[in-house]
Amino acid sequence: MSEEKIEVGKVTHFYPKISVAVVVLTSPLQVGDKILIKGKTTHVEQTVESMQIEKVNIQRAEAGQSIGLKVNGRVKEGDIVYKIS
Repeated sequence: MSEEKIEVGKVTHFYPKISVAVVVLTSPLQVGDKILIKGKTTHVEQTVESMQIEKVNIQRAEAGQSIGLKVNGRVKEGDIVYKIS
């Protein structure tokens, strides 16, 4: 059984010290979603545990919004964020 993956956004910046990626969303995303961040050398699978807009914690973000996303590994600018199920 292959997992379904839907592109939900793209990493535009990464802060390694705090392990936060800035992601511009093309689809809604919410806390609890399983995601995969994929790039040439990136492969990070995780559940969304924390996301913020302008340092305010949010449960859900919509397409077009730019969010800060806590990530469990190193990601790079240009990596694609997929929602997996």
